[in-house]
Amino acid sequence: MTTIDIPEDSPFGFANLPYGVFSTPGTRPRIGVRVADWVVDLAAALGDDVFAQPTLNPFMAQGHRRWAEVRDRVTELVSGQVPDKAAHPLGSVRMHLPIQVGDYVDFYASEHHAANLGRLFRPGAPPLMPNWKHLPVGYHGRAGTVVVSGTDIVRPCGQLKAPDEDAPRFGASRRLDIEAELGFIVGTGSPLGTPVACDDFAEHVFGAVLVNDWSARDIQSWEYVPLGPFLGKSFATSISAWVVPLQALEAARVPTPPQEPKPLDYLREGEPWGLDIDLTVQWNGQEVSRPPYREMYWSPAQMLAHMTVNGAATRTGDLFASGTVSGPGKHQRGAFIELTWGGKEPVQVNGESRDFLQDGDEVVISATAPASTGGHLSFGEVRGRVLPALTSE
Repeated sequence: MTTIDIPEDSPFGFANLPYGVFSTPGTRPRIGVRVADWVVDLAAALGDDVFAQPTLNPFMAQGHRRWAEVRDRVTELVSGQVPDKAAHPLGSVRMHLPIQVGDYVDFYASEHHAANLGRLFRPGAPPLMPNWKHLPVGYHGRAGTVVVSGTDIVRPCGQLKAPDEDAPRFGASRRLDIEAELGFIVGTGSPLGTPVACDDFAEHVFGAVLVNDWSARDIQSWEYVPLGPFLGKSFATSISAWVVPLQALEAARVPTPPQEPKPLDYLREGEPWGLDIDLTVQWNGQEVSRPPYREMYWSPAQMLAHMTVNGAATRTGDLFASGTVSGPGKHQRGAFIELTWGGKEPVQVNGESRDFLQDGDEVVISATAPASTGGHLSFGEVRGRVLPALTSE
């Protein structure tokens, strides 16, 4: 039997217990829980075949009561001794995409981010569009290009047209960007024609992950009128390997910023699902930004309510992301287009003047939240490195 030593200040202690899908050399992917610097194989520890699956979906589909029961069992298990065959040092495992993604929706829930992009794209006009404070704006992304942290990202190609050019051309994006976000995973879906109320959020959402919604700003700027993002967003979206259970985030709940005008009835929350989460963005190993999730105007419960109010169904494994997390300060901007003000105000990265991503660059986004036991819990990280485009211009 193995006794797992959990330091008091560990961000992966009893208050966290995030789920992931892992494998060891010569074995198939299955579900584990991270405890300190160990991964506990739940199939081996609990003797339940649902945890021998290569995705969290079958377990998540069992519902909220089952999630709570398993969390209690895991807490009891790791408080004592774990069977040797179920305990794996973190450095000995390979992590995989934790869910089979159903649908993917990306929102635009930060007032600071939306206002900054409005000022960049529509100078002289109101920074927010008329609908922005009435509903959580979003778009449907491409579920098939959601990848796990550590996956390299090939620089995308597409149609490009600068304002001073007469016609578009085909080529590799030169304004490749990131968006630091938080994503939420639907555990139990809702049938067609049945909206999900804000107050039912915790019954449907299993947990949260970090998201990097890679964005080709030059492709996006040419294509997005009139229907919005398409190829500039669909080439890759990275998520963290560990899924933090929603129950672990109870201590992080805070009110959302004041919402004026008052939202319509279906968007009103009994207890708001604002979250006190601090993100950190590193560019080639250097910290360049600390976006605060507590500043997000729309909560994830409001996002889910809006996404389903027209009767749209949800499924186990659906992923919806917050959109770029940004705060009021320059050092709190969660996208490089904001941080460098469209490339006009480059930042220093390891002594180099930089605006957008170059081939070989690596971006790492991490995050912490208050833990119920005091201290903080961690989301781990979402990491990605840029590879050259496959097609020359």
